[in-house]
Amino acid sequence: MAGDLQYKYDAFKKILKDLGSVVVAYSGGVDSTLLLKVAVDTLETKNVLACISAGVVEPKHVLQRAKKIAKTIGVRLLTIDADELNDPHFVANKADRCFHCKSHLCQELIDIAAKNGLKQVIFGTNLDDLDDFRPGNRAMKLFGIRSPLAEAKLTKNDIRTLSRKLHLETADVPSSPCLASRLVYGLEISKERLTQIEKAEDFLRSLGLVEFRVRHHDTIARIETHQKDFKKIATEPNRSKIIKKLKSIGFKYITIDLQGFRSGSLNETLSKNDKL
Repeated sequence: MAGDLQYKYDAFKKILKDLGSVVVAYSGGVDSTLLLKVAVDTLETKNVLACISAGVVEPKHVLQRAKKIAKTIGVRLLTIDADELNDPHFVANKADRCFHCKSHLCQELIDIAAKNGLKQVIFGTNLDDLDDFRPGNRAMKLFGIRSPLAEAKLTKNDIRTLSRKLHLETADVPSSPCLASRLVYGLEISKERLTQIEKAEDFLRSLGLVEFRVRHHDTIARIETHQKDFKKIATEPNRSKIIKKLKSIGFKYITIDLQGFRSGSLNETLSKNDKL
């Protein structure tokens, strides 16, 4: 392991050790899986509780993988339902949507930590996340949540490298944020629209796509994928299959974004004032 990465990894483990006992906000992604694995190795199982949200905004295939990995790590896993659709601020889907969702989650995890005699709630925020527009980070700061990965200055690439060294199956999996992140800002979030997104993405995944998004613009499905996959989508028989499937679940127009896949593309429409 390179010297700089070893230094950051040692700092990461020291932060965890100093915390003593933790509730880990676990999603099954590359960041939170590394956080959970190292927390268990550093603090022992009795001092770690993983909590995963299983609400309607979470892709089911991600939840299934997450539960399997948690079992492999050997950690206690508590499934919670954040019930996001009961919050009108979240449903309104404004630029601060993630702040409201994360605020509810932070409070619930703090209550769970207190009930279980655990000292701190931790999230898998990494150093790169601090430079992005993420209203949820503001909620974490407000509630006193810790982010050991970011505090140790571990980047996404660092985390993938460490995950490979620890033989974690998430080392190379693409990021998979909640389904609500696919809806254009201002379009009300509903169970029906979230289901449309999940069904559309499950179908594209069945065709062999790996890293992509189906962005929901009401009647329009905007598919973002890497340029190398354009041909797979736009030629027969896949083209006709995609049109038929996505129209059957409620979309009227099916498009491919020629800019290709990029995380957080819906933030491109936000003004500086929206991000305050």
